[in-house]
Amino acid sequence: MQLSDVIPWGRSLDEYTQMFALTTDDLAKRLLGCGDGPASFNAELSARDGDITSVDPIYRFDAEQIRVRINAVYPEVMAQLARHRDDYVWTRIESIEALGQARLQAMHAFLEDYAQHRGSGRYIDAALPALPFADDSFDLAVCSHYLFLYSAHVSQHAHLQSMVELCRVAHEVRVYPLLSLNDNRPSPHLEPVMSALTQLGITVSRVPVDYEFQKGATEMLVARRVE
Repeated sequence: MQLSDVIPWGRSLDEYTQMFALTTDDLAKRLLGCGDGPASFNAELSARDGDITSVDPIYRFDAEQIRVRINAVYPEVMAQLARHRDDYVWTRIESIEALGQARLQAMHAFLEDYAQHRGSGRYIDAALPALPFADDSFDLAVCSHYLFLYSAHVSQHAHLQSMVELCRVAHEVRVYPLLSLNDNRPSPHLEPVMSALTQLGITVSRVPVDYEFQKGATEMLVARRVE
């Protein structure tokens, strides 16, 4: 992966909590954030003594390299948001400008923490569908804005492999959102992947969440291995 291929865009602990309906008990578990990128989820939760590991291929780069890339693509991302503003719900976040500031705040918190703790084991350079962890390393894994969202770029087979891998390393897996980015419709991979996981003995369900920014993105996928 080249850093020039990446569009860094980070979300906060508060957003993760809403997207994945994370309770206080959930936040006390052994957590894996998959595809976290420059989110401040790890930084904020670690500051509260949480047990959190984040994985993303962007972590092969140092903080300054990521900072430069964030600064380079930020105007482009903001312009894209302005062009597609009708695809989003502007309630919790009232404007494109407010969204940009919230994202920058999260990414700056990430960069500060990452610069200090990149080698601590909390940030791992890895990517689905192969994770460098033993079975049952985590109680809960969350995957934000990758699986199902990028259905046009990630094959159905890769989605299934990724879900199986997440279920290998974590007792429970939560994925959000379940809509494709290109049309705001349920991912065409969702139902086939859920069916295949069921056949493998993994229980799956679509669970409502009290969060919506991408229009219609009001559910997460929850997967659990049958013990």
